[in-house]
Amino acid sequence: MSQSSTEIFIRTFENGDMPLLGELYRSVTAKENATFWWVGDEDNWSNVYCAFEDGKMVAKGQVSIINVVPPGRPKENNHSIYVNLKTLSERENDIALLDKVYQYLFIRAHQLKETLPKEYGTILCVGNDSEEIANNQFFIQKGYLHLNSLYSMNRDLNTQIPEIKLQEEFHFSYWKMETTNEERDYLDIEAEIWPDTPLGHNRLSEYKNNKLWTSMVIRHTDIIVGGLMVWQEEDHGVIEDVFVREPWRKRGIAQYLLTQALKYLKSHQLQEANLMVLTTNKSALSLYESVGFNTENEEIRYYTKLK
Repeated sequence: MSQSSTEIFIRTFENGDMPLLGELYRSVTAKENATFWWVGDEDNWSNVYCAFEDGKMVAKGQVSIINVVPPGRPKENNHSIYVNLKTLSERENDIALLDKVYQYLFIRAHQLKETLPKEYGTILCVGNDSEEIANNQFFIQKGYLHLNSLYSMNRDLNTQIPEIKLQEEFHFSYWKMETTNEERDYLDIEAEIWPDTPLGHNRLSEYKNNKLWTSMVIRHTDIIVGGLMVWQEEDHGVIEDVFVREPWRKRGIAQYLLTQALKYLKSHQLQEANLMVLTTNKSALSLYESVGFNTENEEIRYYTKLK
């Protein structure tokens, strides 16, 4: 283990730290497929802790509420808060450094937990690329348990997009969710599809703030039977929350939605689209491969229960 002989100073992120943050980012991402969170807007900086040593940012950690269980769900469901903790590449095995920043994240996670509805428990989670062995091992040694694993899949938008026909009884449209009632309607459906990891209003608002964000839905009469969301991150497109409700599955709806999302991103001159899928979801993997997605890497997620 690498040890430091100089004092480490930890505080929340400030605007003047941007150049040092850039140096840390380049170090972390230079050698592996690292999962590195950006700091977000200023109102998020109270959740971002930076460690400094000899004028350098040697580590950065963040914590964020990801899933909030809506009222009326089974009591065994849990809210989820995620952490992301990274050091300079040469310090990835510095357990003392990691632990110092982690303590700040752990305290902040408990503070965020107190803002969540009390009738449900809360789990604290971390997600790292499978190649981030040292970082994963740090959390395992903290007592974190395996939660799930996801593949990151990419699609080259310069290759031909399949033409899929929608059955005449269904109607495709863009849905901007411009009212609170529309957002509530979407979140009710989303929680029906993913009862263990519902999105929640705050997370939906974050998604809607992304460049080029839109949702696409398929309706049967007035009933939403399938949908997805799409937006731009950096220089690529992201597809999220692909769903088809139970009675309408295996009707080509998901394939049609995906091709429309790909065309939308391509029309905005983006070169690539990304999405995430559980490694155990074989039917979804087959679906995404059928419209040209390829598996790139794997993210492993771990969790511990917040008491």
